Formats: sequence, C-alpha cells, structure tokens
Amino acid sequence: MQPARKFTKIVRFFRRPRVFDVTLVTVLSVPGLIGMISVFMQGQTQTALGAAHYLLGVQLLLMRRGRPVLTVALVTALDVAGFATQLITINSLQSYIAFYSLGRYTSGRVTWATSLAAYAVYAAAMEIYRPQRGNWLGILLIIVLFVGAGMIERLRAELSARTRQEIADAAVRDERRRIARELHDVVAHHITVINALVGGARATLTPEQQVTRDALESAEQTARQAMAEMRHLLDVLRADGRERPDAATGVGADRLPELVEEARSAGLPTGLTVTGEPVELPAAVDHAVYRIVQEALTNTRKHAEGARAGVLVTYGTEAVEVEVLDDGRSKDGGTPGFGLDGMAERVALCGGRLSTGPRPEGGFRVHARIPLEKT
Repeated sequence: MQPARKFTKIVRFFRRPRVFDVTLVTVLSVPGLIGMISVFMQGQTQTALGAAHYLLGVQLLLMRRGRPVLTVALVTALDVAGFATQLITINSLQSYIAFYSLGRYTSGRVTWATSLAAYAVYAAAMEIYRPQRGNWLGILLIIVLFVGAGMIERLRAELSARTRQEIADAAVRDERRRIARELHDVVAHHITVINALVGGARATLTPEQQVTRDALESAEQTARQAMAEMRHLLDVLRADGRERPDAATGVGADRLPELVEEARSAGLPTGLTVTGEPVELPAAVDHAVYRIVQEALTNTRKHAEGARAGVLVTYGTEAVEVEVLDDGRSKDGGTPGFGLDGMAERVALCGGRLSTGPRPEGGFRVHARIPLEKT
C-alpha cells in the first residue's frame, strides 16, 4: 500500500501544469542537445544548426498554456525560418504540440482564427520554399488533427469539471435538506413544547401576578418569533441555492425596534438611536444589521451583569454603520464566543469591517461599517 501511495504522489506531482511542462521541455531538449554537440564536434555545421533550431522551438513550449496563440505564432515563424534556410523540411515536432495546446487552452473564434492564419503561413511558406503537390492538404490535416485533439480534450475536461461541480452541489443540497430535517424534528419541536409549557404556566397565574404574567407573555412572543424565523430558515435550507439565503429570512433593520423592545422585556435596559435618512438596504446588508444587533444584545444579557445597552444605527450615503455599546461588568472576563465570529463573517461577506472589544470606561463595544456600493 505504501509504494502505491508514493507512486500516486509522484504522478500527482508531475501532473501539475508547470512541472509537466518543464519535464516535457527537458525530455525533448536533452536528446537534441546531445545530438547538437555530437554533430558539431564532427564538423556537421548544418545539422548542428538544425538541432539548435529544434532546441529553440522546444523552449517556446514553456508558455503553451498561458499564451497558446503567441506560442503558435512564434513556432510558426521559427518553422518558416527553418524552411527558408533549409534547416527543416517538414513541420517541427514542437508545432504539433503548439497546435494541440491551441485547441486545448483557447476556444471559439480565437482557435479558428489562429489556426486559419497559421495554415495560410505554412501553406505559403511550403509553396515558396518546398513546392510539392499536395503540401497544402498535408498541412491542413496536421492542423485539423492536432487542434481538434486539443479541443476534444478541453471539452472532456470541461465536462468532467462540470460533472464534479454538479455532484458537489447535489451533496450540498442533500446536506442542507438533512440539516433542515434535523432542525424541524428536534429544535422546532422543542420550541413548540416550550411555548406550550409557558402558555400553560401563564394560564395558571392569578390576576395579582401581573409581572410574572407579562414575563411569560414576552417568553411566548419570543418563542413564536423563533418559530417564524425557524420556518424561514427551513425554507432557505430546502431551496436549491438559486436565491441568496439572507433574502428569505424575513428580518432586517426595520425590525430593530421590536428587537430592542424584546431586550427590554428580558431585563436589559436598551435604547435605540437612528441617525441619517433611512434607506432601503440590500437584502444581505439588511439582514446583517439585524443579526449584529441581535447577537450583541444577546451577548450583553449573557455575559454582563447589571448592564445597560445602547444601539446606534447611522445611515450614510456610502455606508451604514451599526454600534452596540453596553456598560456592564463581564462575568467571565469578556471572553468572546462563536457569535462574534459569525458577526465578522456576515460583515466580511458584505464587504465591511467589524471591530469588537472592551471599552476603556467599562463595558463592551461592537461596531460595524458596511459599504452600500459593494453589495
């Protein structure tokens, strides 16, 4: 098993484009170099020049992937020079590889236009320097054969890549549906049970227990909202991915007053200030603004004792800014949780910047600036 694994690694190494091309040029150059030195030492100058012509053409193959059109042009010009000086009598080996690379790494009009131009140059050169009946047909067959082989390989590679992408997309869709089923069967079920239990508990209260009743009503409302957002989330997970996920979640900046009111009901004194002229935000930005505030207030309730929070949303011409401040004392040293990473990912996807950290005067600060022109 170990030798097979090593062999596989070696094969993969040599299949790297740059490694393969350097290896190809080296393998083709070594015999030519040895031959050139040998015939030159024997005094066969013309043959040595032919070998030098071959070596120069082989070096051009190093750019056959990145610049296939230029490679064909230079190899064609070199072959025409070889015909004119009688260094070669037929198309060089490197011209076959160049034509294959043209079909492999270009497409459409570029491929056909370059092939036609190369054919015209080769046909004219052969007619001038080596006039023989049927030359034009032989050159045509060579170009069609090698360019066609490159095109077939390119189409095969594109089809293979498309198939792999479709398989990967299908796996992602299956996983999303599995997650949706788990959320529906487990999380949604528990939220429903909690809602029912809270409702039952509220029904048993006496009229004098108004404070407790209000707290339970707030808990019921939060549970119902969680179920509504859960349904939106399940719809997103079950979708085929053609719609941006954030567009279907149903929450945005217009629901920040409700979010702040929920925080107050949960025992966190919270204020909301909006400056600038509110504008309709792109779906991803709108959703990010809501989630940033939601996560920041949740962290304040969880990690800060006796805190008060303030939310500031600023609408500008180029960006929208969100800032959440609290003045609480951290229970656990202010260690950030995974929610901050989620905030950073959302802001980064919108092309914005997020800064979080303790305030010098005490408390914690979350600030996000999301540009509007990049969304």
